[in-house]
Amino acid sequence: MPLQDLTPQLRTRLNRMERAVGWFVLLAAVLLLLGFGCYLYQKAQSNGWFLVKARFFTYASSASGLKIGDPVVLMGFKVGQISGITAMPPRTRHNVRLEFYINQVNQNGEPYFGYVWSEGSVVKVNASDFLGSRSLEITRGTNGYGIYSTHPLETLSLEEARVLSDPGKWRLAENIYDENSNLVLHAYAALSQSNVARMIELKHDPVLAFHMPVDRRHIVAVWSNSQQRYLDYDFRDAADTNAYQLRAAESPAVTDQLQAMVTQMKNALPGILALTNQVATLLDNANATLGNAALATSNLNATIVSAQPLVTNIAGISGQLRAPGGLALWALGTNSQVQLESALTNANSLLVNVNTNLLQLSAGIGQTLDNLANITSNLNAQVQSNSNLLGGLSQTVLDADDFVQGLKRHWLLRSAFKKENAKENSETNETGSSLIRLKSPRDASN
Repeated sequence: MPLQDLTPQLRTRLNRMERAVGWFVLLAAVLLLLGFGCYLYQKAQSNGWFLVKARFFTYASSASGLKIGDPVVLMGFKVGQISGITAMPPRTRHNVRLEFYINQVNQNGEPYFGYVWSEGSVVKVNASDFLGSRSLEITRGTNGYGIYSTHPLETLSLEEARVLSDPGKWRLAENIYDENSNLVLHAYAALSQSNVARMIELKHDPVLAFHMPVDRRHIVAVWSNSQQRYLDYDFRDAADTNAYQLRAAESPAVTDQLQAMVTQMKNALPGILALTNQVATLLDNANATLGNAALATSNLNATIVSAQPLVTNIAGISGQLRAPGGLALWALGTNSQVQLESALTNANSLLVNVNTNLLQLSAGIGQTLDNLANITSNLNAQVQSNSNLLGGLSQTVLDADDFVQGLKRHWLLRSAFKKENAKENSETNETGSSLIRLKSPRDASN
């Protein structure tokens, strides 16, 4: 139906509907554009398009298990990704060049490339699964200098360094050596008056320094190991000419390790089979030993059964021995107690008699000693009263000795003294001649 044939009311309603549809389409287009913009922003933010990229590279023996876009890990955090994998030309030292970058920041907003230093930071090429995939992991630096810096480099003369010297604002951006190649001042040392005086003494002009209060929020300098100083960095350069090389610590892929393990197991298989044969032989010997042990246990059981009466008797004997006086009763018989009591009674009587006899004997010995004392006292009294008694006794002994010697020389009695030899005669003569004549007390006093 033509629009002119419609009534005014229908045309008014149609115009309103057309305007509503137009506004709906416009609003949908705006929402679609906003959603697409948010998606692009999130994608750019997740890929680090708005972050500073610190470029690195390393060399590996193989690119197996690695591909462009794989994440790069630092301390367990995803901080970047692999940007390039290139085979090196023939007749070169290395096989594969791996290029990657770090473009993430930590919770404090500081870039993760600040953890990568000139010493201690290496790239580990680790196996990530059992299917041959590998990943890159960067270790945190322990010493040296930060690879990249966001503070601008300034070239100062010695006079300017002396005037601008401030430890809080200026720091060295190079290592300074003396004439003997000894390190005098290291990078990031404070630009103080004493350090400036040392540089003037060494005539080190000009001086390369960082202006610390200024932060460009992008990389402006990179450390050079060959020149021992920081160099200007062009962050707009997409050719990675300013990339820094990190040393790689590459571990074999899991498949290579499994292949080496399989080869080792294959080489060890003959020994394992020989070992299983030895184990089988050992089990046979163990079975035979168990049979012998079973037979021995059966014989032992029969022996135990036969020894049961002996054990019963031993138990009875031990019970008797535990009784009071059981040992004596068992060793001496049932009359042992009566015999022991009789023996003890006799021994007691014997001791009483011995005691009595000893008392009587000691009394008799005392009387004998008293009599002997009386005799000696009487003899002493006789000697004291008769002073010639000892002289007479001595003369009598000498006359008796002369008489005996004369009998020995008499022809009739000579045979009675044949058993005595000449030595004994000589001793007798000497003894006889050596007799001391006793003197009386009167003669002794004279």
